[in-house]
Amino acid sequence: MTDVHDKATRSYNMSQIKGVDTKPELMVRKFLFSKGYRYRLHDKILPGKPDIILPKYKTIIMVHGCFWHGHKSCKYFVIPKTRTEWWTEKINKNRANDEKNETALIALGWKVIQVFGCELKKDKKETTLGHILSQLKES
Repeated sequence: MTDVHDKATRSYNMSQIKGVDTKPELMVRKFLFSKGYRYRLHDKILPGKPDIILPKYKTIIMVHGCFWHGHKSCKYFVIPKTRTEWWTEKINKNRANDEKNETALIALGWKVIQVFGCELKKDKKETTLGHILSQLKES
């Protein structure tokens, strides 16, 4: 199946996808700040340039988009009908990188919390943010 957009439109659409400061990421950051937690962002020294780093708690929070990170059994993760093979390979590579980075961070003594975008939707937001808090209090 071919792409439904011409090359210029597809290029523009893809250029508008943010890698940092996404809505879910900002939501978690605002919540943490409001609770008195201070953090660093996207430290290039750490494997995978983690989204949120809480050095005091030796904890990292990775905020993943359900589509880009292939969130299993999530309604927001659907492989596109065009270029299916390419997308499958891309998403599998993202998953492999996530796993590799998490393993490296744990080996360095960090605790890693993964949060997916769907877990920050209205019906699950409070539970997810509460879970993050409880994980930080255990640290």
